[in-house]
Amino acid sequence: MIGALMLDIAGTELTQEDIELLQAPQVGGMILFSRNIESPEQVRALTDHMRRVRPDILIAVDQEGGRVQRLKQGFTLLPAMGRLGERYLSDPEQALALAEQCGWLMATEVLAVGIDFSFAPVLDLNDVSDVIGDRAFAQNIQDIVPLARAFLAGMKRAGMANTGKHFPGHGSVKADSHVAAPVDSRCYDEIYHKDMQTFIQLMPQLDALMPAHVIYDQVDPNPAGFSPYWIQKVLRQELNFEGVLFSDDLTMQAACVVGGADARIQAALKAGCDMGLVCNDRSAACTALAGMQQLPLPNQQRLERMRGKIPPITVGQTLELGAEWKKVKDNIENFKKSFN
Repeated sequence: MIGALMLDIAGTELTQEDIELLQAPQVGGMILFSRNIESPEQVRALTDHMRRVRPDILIAVDQEGGRVQRLKQGFTLLPAMGRLGERYLSDPEQALALAEQCGWLMATEVLAVGIDFSFAPVLDLNDVSDVIGDRAFAQNIQDIVPLARAFLAGMKRAGMANTGKHFPGHGSVKADSHVAAPVDSRCYDEIYHKDMQTFIQLMPQLDALMPAHVIYDQVDPNPAGFSPYWIQKVLRQELNFEGVLFSDDLTMQAACVVGGADARIQAALKAGCDMGLVCNDRSAACTALAGMQQLPLPNQQRLERMRGKIPPITVGQTLELGAEWKKVKDNIENFKKSFN
C-alpha cells in the first residue's frame, strides 16, 4: 500500500533510520536531491535498495532542465525550457521536435536509474516571477501549450507519468514561495483566462498536478495547496481532473502559514492532495508522519498511475541506453551549443 507522505534522505545510501522510515505505512514516496547523486550506477543501486525495503515506494526527482535538475554527473544537462520557447518564435517545427526529444531523453535517463517520475513540466507563464522565469516554456499560452504537449508526449513515449506545476499558476506573482508567502490579488476571472488556460488545455494529457504555494486572496484565504476550494471545487468538480495531486514541499516558507509540519500535512491531505512532500527537514518529516497516523491511506489506484516503466538491470551491469538515446542526446547538445 502506498502512503501519503513523500520524504527524502541525507546521503547516497540508506541509513538504518531511513530504512525504518521507509517501512512506515503512511510513507509512500521518496524524492532524491543533488546530494543523493554520485553516478547513474550509484543512483540505481540506491533506488533498488529502497524497493527491497519497500517494494511499493514511488521515487521522484526534480529534473526539469536548466537550473532545476538534480541528476547531473553522468546525465544529460537539458536546456531550460524557456530556450525551446525562444526557438519556437523563429522555427516552431524544430522547437516542437526538440521539446518531444527533451521529454523523452529526460524520462529515459531518469527511469534507467530506477526513479519513477520527474516533477515536470512547469506549466506556469514566464511573467514576473523570478523563481519561475525560464523554467517556463514561454510568456504566453499560445506558445506554452504546443511545446508542453510535445514534451509530455516525449515523457509518455519513454514510459513516465508527468506532473504539471504549479496550479493555478505561479508565474504572475513576484514573491518566491520557497522564502516568502506570495499573495496574488487578481480576481478569479483573470487567473482563469490567463494562467489557468495552459493547465486546462493540457489537462487530458496530465497525470498529476502540483498546486502552487500561493494565496489568491480574492478567491480563497488559503494557499492553493491547502485550499478545498481550489482542489475540490475547481480541480475535481469544475474541471473534472482525475489525476494525482501532490503538494509542493511543505517545508517551504509559504506553507508555514498553516502551522507546524503535522498541521501542514493534515491541511494538504484534507484539502484533497493525494500525497504531501516534506523535504530537507527530517525532524519535520517525522512530525508530519506522527500527525498522519489517524488519516486514511490515499487513493491507491490513482497513485499507481505514477509508477514508471523502469527497465530491469542485473547487478554490476552498465547502464546502456541505446542508439536512439545517443542520437537524441547529441541533438540536444547541438541545440545548447547554438545558444553559446
